[in-house]
Amino acid sequence: MRGKRRAPRPPIPWRSPWTPVVCLAGMVALGALVAVSSLVKEVVLIVDGRQSQVRAFAGTVHDVLAEAGVSVGYGDLVRPPAHEDVTDGSTIEVRHARPITLTLDGRTSRHLVTATNVGDALAELDLTPAAGKLSAPPDDAVPLSGMELTVYTRRKVYVVAGTNRITSRTTARTVREVLRQKRIPLRRGYVVNPPLGSFPKDGTVITVTPPRTIPIRPEVLRLNWQALAECAALGDPQAYNPDGPYYGMYQFSLPVWQAVGGMGIPSTWPAEEQTYRAQVLYQQMGSRWQTQWPNCADRLFDPVGSSR
Repeated sequence: MRGKRRAPRPPIPWRSPWTPVVCLAGMVALGALVAVSSLVKEVVLIVDGRQSQVRAFAGTVHDVLAEAGVSVGYGDLVRPPAHEDVTDGSTIEVRHARPITLTLDGRTSRHLVTATNVGDALAELDLTPAAGKLSAPPDDAVPLSGMELTVYTRRKVYVVAGTNRITSRTTARTVREVLRQKRIPLRRGYVVNPPLGSFPKDGTVITVTPPRTIPIRPEVLRLNWQALAECAALGDPQAYNPDGPYYGMYQFSLPVWQAVGGMGIPSTWPAEEQTYRAQVLYQQMGSRWQTQWPNCADRLFDPVGSSR
């Protein structure tokens, strides 16, 4: 009895003539995938303070920014520099430049900063926010379009008003504002130097003098008052002679000073005020004016600019 014939076995796939080709293609694809994945870099990108994570095939910072669509122009800050290579895990920071119109103590200039807030912008410009008065708070944002910023620094100025000598640390914008801060009264006719609307720079001396209601005749103005002051007190507005006592560059006694409208002590006033009061005295005394300066009166008639 003949046995049953076995059914033919199905063909084994790997024994197909195409099997080696398929395997080779798969290996090539896998190798390519591994190679490509090794070229992709994870990069942390910070643009104007905003952080994101990007994947890039690029080799340099410049290439990464180009792939991410981040433009860079004049004045912008890029860290690390654009020509440097990037590695997986690198961090790239970009800060775009912002125009600042800065008015500092009345003087205006223009700058580019990469800071995103006012405080950091001032730090870039070597200014300390706490050192003065700002037109915007330090934490205000600086827009890409730029902004105008006004800063008044804290300055030391001096006020001389009669017997008052005041030192002030101020951020005031005008002389008038300084006087208001120090509660210096201004009455009609008072002379203020520098003018009330001027800017008080560091070291400015502000003088407030009482009204000058008595006009000085031209021939009196032409006399050599500087020569008289040099003779009487070596031209020193703060001179003091205890014998009288006598004060200032024209050696006033207090009764005489008050008689010609002077206030306080003569030596506390600037030279201009002392000269005016001396001229008033000359006019009021008439022919007796020499008794005020018995040893120096003739110096008034020295040619102006001459010296003995």
